[in-house]
Amino acid sequence: MSRIYLNDQDMPKSWYNIAADLPFALDPYINPATMKPCAPSDMEAIFPPALIEQEMSSEREIAIPEPVRELLATWRPSPLIRAHALEKALGTPAKIYYKYEGTSPAGSHKVNTAIPQVYYNKLAGIKKLTTETGAGQWGSSVSYAAKQFGLGCTVYMVKTSFTQKPFRRSFMRLFGANVIASPSDTTAAGREELRKNPDTPGTLGCAISEAVEVAMQNKDTNYALGSVLNHVLLHQTVIGLEAKKQMELIGEYPDIVIACAGGGSNFGGLAFPFLRDKINGREVRAIAVEPSNCPTLTKGTYAFDYGDTAKLTPIMKMYTLGKDFTPPAVHAGGLRYHGMAPLVSAVVNHGLAEAESVHQQEIFQYGVTFAHTEGIVPAPESCHAIAAACKKALECKESGEAKTILFNLSGHGFFDFAAYDSFVDGKVYDPEYAEAAAAASIAQLPKVEL
Repeated sequence: MSRIYLNDQDMPKSWYNIAADLPFALDPYINPATMKPCAPSDMEAIFPPALIEQEMSSEREIAIPEPVRELLATWRPSPLIRAHALEKALGTPAKIYYKYEGTSPAGSHKVNTAIPQVYYNKLAGIKKLTTETGAGQWGSSVSYAAKQFGLGCTVYMVKTSFTQKPFRRSFMRLFGANVIASPSDTTAAGREELRKNPDTPGTLGCAISEAVEVAMQNKDTNYALGSVLNHVLLHQTVIGLEAKKQMELIGEYPDIVIACAGGGSNFGGLAFPFLRDKINGREVRAIAVEPSNCPTLTKGTYAFDYGDTAKLTPIMKMYTLGKDFTPPAVHAGGLRYHGMAPLVSAVVNHGLAEAESVHQQEIFQYGVTFAHTEGIVPAPESCHAIAAACKKALECKESGEAKTILFNLSGHGFFDFAAYDSFVDGKVYDPEYAEAAAAASIAQLPKVEL
């Protein structure tokens, strides 16, 4: 069987909160103004009460509201697919499965959290949302979800992706969003960044600052975040919960679970339900894959840092390259973030999960192989997971081990053909990791005393 589907009624009724099962305590968020642990009230200026409660929750299961389930059910459960043709091309004894999230209205996993975030803001009486986006998948998802619930939407899109991915902008505008290249002259944070570096390609950290600034200045406006925070990863666990059920139907369980990682949401979404099993004694490897030129988990420092350049967000314990680090303008814009989700950082730091990095040329090589064999053009971000899965499968070829590999194909690449054109034309290169710039940025980390 190549494709494993679930019925609509099999879609999860609750999200899974890994914080309930971690065998260690999580560090608190720190209020950047007081340098004391955040209270729920510290987040009320930008988030609705329900999301703040989820952010701080230690409950194992949190019910998915029925209106949210109804919208999710327009494409969920998403298919689990056995990559027979890819296995054959690699000549591996490994079994490769992928959870395909590109069937969503916006073409990626990001809608899984956009819908509940907009829903809870609607319940709280919010009229408009601001957000950032890297590659544009998150901005597309929020614009789609905002239209479903009748909210306004402004998206600060990292400048390099604003230029590289015009059709993502078109998607957002089609669904009523106002799309602004970041850094911009519409906010104090953007103007300051342009003053310091007029030629900057932009960063997610700056785009976050701009979106948060606008939300904090307008009572009818809140901020929506596409990754990093606990409630975002919580909503994405529908991916892993479905995948577990699908694998159970065919009597399989993965030896290795793989997903790309920029802020951490799609990795957490797939891996956390399986890490619950690992915490309870079952053997499984979980691998987060990141770009070699923005190696947050593999070369960053595990420390407290700001989530944005203007120091508006809470200070979080995470793997970081420092808020002032500007990653190279690679095609995987969704992975160009200086930090990593505190939950993902914690499970990697405590040995429950692993991290690897791959080069840009390498991810496109494997992405093209995947497209040729499986018939799906993957997003550059998703190509990181494909590359790692293929390399693990080739290791099985060398060792003769028939391992079962599961990865998250987090989105399609139909808006990324400019990147594929560059690769086919031999113009994709591997920018060096700016180690000195990262070291200088890390040297400016805030001093936190608990």
